[in-house]
Amino acid sequence: MAGSSKGEHRIGLLNGFAAYGMWGLVPLFWPQLKPSAAAEILAHRMVWSLLFVVVALLVVRRWAWAGELLRQPRRLALVVLAAAVITVNWGVYIWAVNAGHVVEASLGYFINPLVTIAMGVLILKERLTRLQWVAVGVGVAAVVVLTVGYGRPPWISLCLALSFAVYGLVKKKVALGGVESLAAETAIQFLPALGYLLWLGTHGGSTFTGHGAGHSALLASTGVVTALPLVCFGAAAIRVPLSTLGLLQYLAPVFQFVLGIIYFHESMPPERWAGFGLVWLALVLLTWNAMRSVRRARVVAAGPRVKTPGAPTKTLDTPEMSGAPGAPEMSATPGTPGTPQASAPVDA
Repeated sequence: MAGSSKGEHRIGLLNGFAAYGMWGLVPLFWPQLKPSAAAEILAHRMVWSLLFVVVALLVVRRWAWAGELLRQPRRLALVVLAAAVITVNWGVYIWAVNAGHVVEASLGYFINPLVTIAMGVLILKERLTRLQWVAVGVGVAAVVVLTVGYGRPPWISLCLALSFAVYGLVKKKVALGGVESLAAETAIQFLPALGYLLWLGTHGGSTFTGHGAGHSALLASTGVVTALPLVCFGAAAIRVPLSTLGLLQYLAPVFQFVLGIIYFHESMPPERWAGFGLVWLALVLLTWNAMRSVRRARVVAAGPRVKTPGAPTKTLDTPEMSGAPGAPEMSATPGTPGTPQASAPVDA
């Protein structure tokens, strides 16, 4: 059993590295779709993603969730909101990468946990620890420094971080799996996206058929590029602790940052290094605080053990991990400040 457990954990880690690795390397893919504009790429991504996930769901025969969703108008409205927000996120990200702003785009996913915390305080009225407040303050200072460095607010980063934080909050309320959620959202996006592509074709603006079979295949593969990392993420999420995935999620922006500097040769003057350094300091503080919370929760869950004659060993005052005050909530989407959050950035 122990060997089987270790094997499952190893498979989960490999899938986690694969998922976040693919999201981290995706800036190499979007420029290959030129001369397609960002809006056309975005529309193709919506259309082909739906086709890909429908095939996947047909294979695994998971459709019960769709009927339940259609019978719940409030939940369906949240899916519509999630689709709208992720549309903004996808569009900004594709445009940013193809316009030469890979480093600034990566910053958006570095500061996303800080924006998620701010939303938790402002919207959900959550309380922060002293260390979390320090991290948020350091994050605000980083934005100020980067604003000076760029000569403007880092609006690409802020837009990506805010849209993904809202997306994570909405997905938390909807509570659908990764593939199911993508299917529901792209089903909503499908008709507007297909209509836009047909309009482009009738007005001579489409690049789908005018640049060879290779270009057409690349546009069609946007569905695979979107859905395949989600499949790997799902395989990882059921095999390794979400606290581990919460650490792995930083791989994606790290890869994007490195690509922006080394491969795309984007400039990094001293003030930008200073701003990124402050962001990384804030993330170190948050991660350390999260790991400390997990350790404390495990100690509380273990509880004092009292052995009475003739009775089995009992654990006294052991709260349930899912609902005890102070216990970390392990979530597959961003949303709870101070806990390791394993988010699936389907925006990248």
